[in-house]
Amino acid sequence: MSAQPAFIHENSAPGLDNVVAAETILSHVDGQAGDLIIRGHHLKDLAQWSFEQVLELLWAELTPESVTARDIREQLGSARQRAFELMQPLLPALPGVSSVEALRLLLSALPDNERIPHYIVAVAAVPVFASTIIRSRQELAPIAPDVSLGHSEDFLRMVSGAVPSAQKVRALDTYLTTVADHGLNASTFTARVIASTGAGLFSSVVGALCALKGPLHGGAPGPVLNMLDAIGDDAKIEPWLNDALARGERLMGFGHRIYRVRDPRADVLKGAVYALKDGSSRIAFAGKVEEAALALLKEKKPLRPLQTNVEFYTALVLEAVGFPRDSFTNVFAAGRMAGWTAHVLEQERAGRLIRPQSRYIGPKPR
Repeated sequence: MSAQPAFIHENSAPGLDNVVAAETILSHVDGQAGDLIIRGHHLKDLAQWSFEQVLELLWAELTPESVTARDIREQLGSARQRAFELMQPLLPALPGVSSVEALRLLLSALPDNERIPHYIVAVAAVPVFASTIIRSRQELAPIAPDVSLGHSEDFLRMVSGAVPSAQKVRALDTYLTTVADHGLNASTFTARVIASTGAGLFSSVVGALCALKGPLHGGAPGPVLNMLDAIGDDAKIEPWLNDALARGERLMGFGHRIYRVRDPRADVLKGAVYALKDGSSRIAFAGKVEEAALALLKEKKPLRPLQTNVEFYTALVLEAVGFPRDSFTNVFAAGRMAGWTAHVLEQERAGRLIRPQSRYIGPKPR
């Protein structure tokens, strides 16, 4: 008879499901109602906000000094320049590692003695690093930040080398806003645990990125595009989906650990992608795949709530604005850094080490 795994117990909660581990003013995920509330605002009401405005909302009353979205825009510009300077000695180390490993390397080099507020530097650094990693893989030189531009616009410019369209900037702003915070997910919890030790903000967000790197948390926006490519055209949609389900495969972009109904972020991003003028045939095809997939999942898995999740339209938005697939996790980190930094600031104010108990179920001493 095999021993019971050490992490399972009849009275335990594997994965800490339904265990309240923190109190926060930052966000609330209602999985039954399909609602995401960010500091008193429904996500759908924040869809037209700039990323800087969302940062102002998340950081309010948590930073030493009150900052407005306008202040944040200026500070992020200066901090992007600083991040660009700091990464130069590490550029030779980027080839040969994955995109997210390269981002981890660059973030870990941010020094704790920075004079610019660390929460500003952390948010500013990710687009600089992510765009450099993308260009490194294309054997192109990094592009220095432009302090006069907004965060999303400069991010896209540093990737492509060209001034992006207003529609693409709006779409990326919507994406970064949509993924800015999402309750006590694995990476956010990791950031709070590290922050509770007094390790500092940079250590906390590097730990959060390490948690995000795991495939059980980081999501699957890239494989959504792989699925669309594999299906190919309208005539193959239902046969391909039927065959995948018959093989027991998961349909990428459907189902969520928390949401029992449709992920509210999916609707916001669907609106963002349909507002783009480019890639209309790709988007229309994806809409047909979504419709067919939802019908088949309802028919074949009637007892499981498998609705469209954030990853489905994330893939379409990020592809449409010009990001390669292997950069998607890093772009997600650019948005979620808003939430990670806010949670670190909130945890540091609490000033108490997170130290849960475990239940020992091993053998007793003889």
